[in-house]
Amino acid sequence: MSLFFKVAKYLAREKPLSAKESTRVEYGKTLAKLGEEYPDIVVLDADLSGSTQTKHFAQVFKDRFFNMGIAEQDLMGTAAGLALGGKIPFASTFAMFATGRAWEQIRQTIAYGNLNVKIVASHGGVTVGEDGGSHQALEDLALMRILPNMVVLVPADGPETRAMTRWAAAYQGPVYMRTGRLALPVIYDDSYRFELGRGSVLRLGGDVTLMGLGVMVHACLEAADLLAGAGIAARVVNLSCLKPLDWELVVACARETGAVVTAEEHMVAGALGSAVSEILSEHYPVPVKRIGLRDTFGISGKPELLLKHFGLTAADVAAAARQVIARK
Repeated sequence: MSLFFKVAKYLAREKPLSAKESTRVEYGKTLAKLGEEYPDIVVLDADLSGSTQTKHFAQVFKDRFFNMGIAEQDLMGTAAGLALGGKIPFASTFAMFATGRAWEQIRQTIAYGNLNVKIVASHGGVTVGEDGGSHQALEDLALMRILPNMVVLVPADGPETRAMTRWAAAYQGPVYMRTGRLALPVIYDDSYRFELGRGSVLRLGGDVTLMGLGVMVHACLEAADLLAGAGIAARVVNLSCLKPLDWELVVACARETGAVVTAEEHMVAGALGSAVSEILSEHYPVPVKRIGLRDTFGISGKPELLLKHFGLTAADVAAAARQVIARK
């Protein structure tokens, strides 16, 4: 399929709107609304409902909310059991604990059994801020992406979060969705509908493609503005569905621009940069530069300062774009 037709189907707004929304907050609010539509939805948390925002569901559906305490393995095991009983469980806690502490339970019960469990984990990436490296999940997407049957999602704004949460409730099978603390500029409007395995072309350009995930989609949009000032036309793509990845769109962009930058608030190993590199190495090799953290843990600090410290800013993405263009 040519990119022309993909753009016609997936093109979103040229620039972000002025409003800002937190993906974890929009998840919580949407989940409470879904509770009215789906009587089989149950919600589990690990004593963090205020942070994950499942508190909105708990306030309305007290008999369908289960605080499992600080016992993440039990959280996932119980969610698996509820799924086997015909319920639609949404299990939430911090990404570090959901994917790290309970990985065996997710693998052995939820993924291996292809169970209908939705794991929605907040506090992914360094924009967690002052909580520091112990709570800043930088490995979660790699840990979930490697599991068979698991869908992996990272929304870029509020409308996409609402659409993904609604889609996950209707989807039959395991889903991992990462939400964040930081309020992000709104890209999409409320007409946006999520499609499994599809990326969105947010901006057209023929010199380089900037492929972003989560908060870094906004950095890519800002980087495209910086590059435009230097006469460089950058295409911007939101690959919020990390698994299954829109490999046709990835290959089409590489073929038509000849250079790619990936940007993610995660280790460069195992998530978006790895996935894109794997696809292009097999189908259409072009110069690629991966923006992300490299073999390091996070640290405590203000989110904006941490993004700058770890090279996750629009200026860093623009600099990487110039590097890959020079290698064409």
